[in-house]
Amino acid sequence: MNRTLMQLRTKTVEFWRNRSKLQKILMIGGVAALAIIITVVSIFASSEKMVPLFRDLSEAEAGQIKQELDGKNVKSELANNGTTILVPEKQADSLKVTLASEGLPKTGNIDYSFFANNSGFGLTDNEFDVLKVDATQTELSNLINTIDGIKDSKVMINLPKDSVFVGEEQSNASASIVLQVEPGYTLTPQQVKGLYHLISKSVPNLKTENIVIMDQDSNYYDLNTSSDSYASGMDAQQQKKEEIEKNLQRKIQQLLGTMMGQDKVAVSVTTDIDFTEEKRKEDLVEPVDKENMQGIAVSAEKIAETYSGNGAAAGGTAGTGDDDVTNYQGADGANGSGDYEKSEDRINYEVNRIHKDIKESPYKIRDVGIQALVEPPTANDVNSLTAERQDDIKKILSTIISTSIDKEYTNGQALTQADLDNKIVLSVSKLDGKQQTAADNPSNNIPIWVYIVGGVLLLAIIALIILLVRKRRRDEEEEFEFDERTPIDVPDIDTEPETEEMVRKNQLEKMAKEKPEDFAKLLRSWLSED
Repeated sequence: MNRTLMQLRTKTVEFWRNRSKLQKILMIGGVAALAIIITVVSIFASSEKMVPLFRDLSEAEAGQIKQELDGKNVKSELANNGTTILVPEKQADSLKVTLASEGLPKTGNIDYSFFANNSGFGLTDNEFDVLKVDATQTELSNLINTIDGIKDSKVMINLPKDSVFVGEEQSNASASIVLQVEPGYTLTPQQVKGLYHLISKSVPNLKTENIVIMDQDSNYYDLNTSSDSYASGMDAQQQKKEEIEKNLQRKIQQLLGTMMGQDKVAVSVTTDIDFTEEKRKEDLVEPVDKENMQGIAVSAEKIAETYSGNGAAAGGTAGTGDDDVTNYQGADGANGSGDYEKSEDRINYEVNRIHKDIKESPYKIRDVGIQALVEPPTANDVNSLTAERQDDIKKILSTIISTSIDKEYTNGQALTQADLDNKIVLSVSKLDGKQQTAADNPSNNIPIWVYIVGGVLLLAIIALIILLVRKRRRDEEEEFEFDERTPIDVPDIDTEPETEEMVRKNQLEKMAKEKPEDFAKLLRSWLSED
């Protein structure tokens, strides 16, 4: 047994001595790193993971829950300045259910569930009104908190008292809301508009002009004030103009590119946009029959009276005599005889009454200009693009212009070909500025500076490889240097083949010369065993 231990110790010492300094450092470092990893893993495995039970609590709520957990002997911690309570992960779900059944956390707010749980005859009208307003505020705040970007909200509602008189005008309600917006988030105009309508529809007799909304930084959100200033409005118009031009340019590029080749066409489109937005009302009266300027006869009445003989009624012209009274007919004859005739037609006409509420489009295209550069099939031969093909291109561009311009700016008339030609510029020539491909110019597709940079990088890599090889050789030479204190084993020169007995004999002789103390201990161990 002792002999085995001695052999194991000897082999271990020899193995350690034969290792280089770098190998010894790596072995020691690996063992130390393994020990540290085992220690850290064991610490984390033995410790309990704490997870949030409730977040964003008030001081009162956190105190209530902390006291309840301490009474149940549950380990808990406070975080985020006392607004978050941490508990062991394994107990988090069960604690939420248990505390919820006990009514925790108690926020101090009253919602509509209060009336279901505390309905009775003990409340007066004033107390009921106060509780109703508080419940409405709580429910409205919870509704607002569901909107993206809003972390919390406080709502104050002022409800007017009901009038006891029938003819008295009912007062309007008002509301004030303070939003706690999440850091870095900005409410969009659509969200602000939605908030105003949400609040106004949730409270009776609450108009949008009686609502005030602001955030924690005193930023006021107004429904009537657009979030875009004049400059942003101009930017929106410019963006719309560019969008229209890009759409037209893309369509023309695709169409002409299919005809000539995508790399042989370059198109530019310019437009004149009218951004005037008009709203007007028109009340028109028109005859039914526009040709005769006559309406539909709704009712007609025709009266005809004739009389002839003595005692006929006066038939003279009203008020034409010298002694006659205006609007009274004078005497027709001295003897009172004559003829009387009266004819009267009464017709009531009905006309068309037209009421129009007109909202014009927010933008109209007043004018379009197209500039097209086309490369002929043979780049250096302009005549390779025939006149017929050029006419086809101009007709295509003319059609696009005539259908894009609003008819209001052409007085409803179709544009003449001369007008369309003035809006089109077609240039046929070689496109010298287009990007060259490897197939077009294989000899010049790589600049000369690329070769220079590549040569410098190649030399740097070669120099680095030479330095690394030299350093590696130097390290190997240092690794194989012998320690002066380490004995050099020189095998004996013997022409006869070594047997197992000779090997053992040589080892014992060598051990007796170099390590007499170990040799003596070995002999004593053998003698004791015998």
